[in-house]
Amino acid sequence: MSRRGDNLLITNRKARHNYFILESWEAGIVLEGSEVKSLREGHANLQDSYARIEDGEAWLFGMHVAPYAFSRGELDPVRRRKLLLHQKEISELWHRTQEKGLTLVPLRVYFKDGRAKVEIGLAKGKRNYDKRQVLAERDAKRETERALKGQGRPD
Repeated sequence: MSRRGDNLLITNRKARHNYFILESWEAGIVLEGSEVKSLREGHANLQDSYARIEDGEAWLFGMHVAPYAFSRGELDPVRRRKLLLHQKEISELWHRTQEKGLTLVPLRVYFKDGRAKVEIGLAKGKRNYDKRQVLAERDAKRETERALKGQGRPD
């Protein structure tokens, strides 16, 4: 049996822009057969998705998995999907999300040893001035790197 490595499929690029990620966890995800094939082709979207703890179980809401072209059955592309975590992790996440301003956000979806995994992060929302500050710092860092790179060349 061939061993597959980590295969990154989908990232939620907006998550790191809109939130401060405090911690992250790896969770399995319950998928139907045709969803796995669609996911392997990269036909999924984490935009506007979030995770929540309900009745002692972790759920992923809003993840869009496009229907597989050759599937026979119809599945709701935006249905909620169960996340597989240890009970201790679920309890910790539930207690942490009860704090004001903290939420669970999916960061990326990937395959690890042939199984679909979701990295979820405990996140705190950024204000607009926080976002502007991060962008300004990134631009300043980019400018200094350009200046240092151009300095080493003889004219």
